[in-house]
Amino acid sequence: MPVRVEPDRTFRDALAAADRPLAGMWVCSGSPLIAELCAGAGLDWLLIDAEHSPNGLESILAQLQAVRGYPVQAVVRPPVNDTVLLKQYLDLGVQDLLIPMVNSAAEAKAAVAAVRYPPHGVRGVGSALARASRWNRIPDYLARAAETISVTVQIETEAAVAAVEEILAVDGVDAIFLGPSDLAASMGLLGEQEHPKVRAAVEHCLTAAKTAGKPAGVNAFNEATARAYMDAGAKFVLVGADVALLARGTEALADKFVPVETTTQQRASY
Repeated sequence: MPVRVEPDRTFRDALAAADRPLAGMWVCSGSPLIAELCAGAGLDWLLIDAEHSPNGLESILAQLQAVRGYPVQAVVRPPVNDTVLLKQYLDLGVQDLLIPMVNSAAEAKAAVAAVRYPPHGVRGVGSALARASRWNRIPDYLARAAETISVTVQIETEAAVAAVEEILAVDGVDAIFLGPSDLAASMGLLGEQEHPKVRAAVEHCLTAAKTAGKPAGVNAFNEATARAYMDAGAKFVLVGADVALLARGTEALADKFVPVETTTQQRASY
């Protein structure tokens, strides 16, 4: 007899059960080894990114398998809000999606429709061939699929901020996530995610989410900013990234042991 299995809890479930903001980090390296290393760090959640990182279907699958044995939620960000691509992610076994660049209620509805089977959505039916149902080892997967998936949409433009109440009202949107970097760029403040106007827009969305009864998260690598957003109502925050930690850590190591003049000479030789 095959082993009957149950799906993992969703990010929606984790947020509902939490009595504090959940701290997470980006996983951008594309490496299952690095993803597993991060999974054991003690953080609450990881965001495996495919929008700005070298991740395809195969590497996402490998990272999901690498982190599954650890007590951490694995959220995946696709490069685009696309029905076909989301179908592939879901069939891989992605349960928690962070959809980038959602600027309207219509785009939020499209994301929700992509993760639900007809008649409630447009997801293609292929679960018997896929890891999502553990190849039909999850009992009644087709009937239960929607409850095994969470959808978080990313608010990262002025248009999205203006429409945030309508986006939050979409049935099936479980949470919103604020991206201050792209938001700043859309406001004509490229690279100024700490600008008061950007922070005010983020806090407006946090307030809107609280009013709507849905959790909101934000990207904030600066510790003081992260804690300020938590105090303002953020329920989940990304506070670092694997590649950034490695870059800064190796630079600090070099600064300790390699004279500045040597580094300058090395750069000049390339």
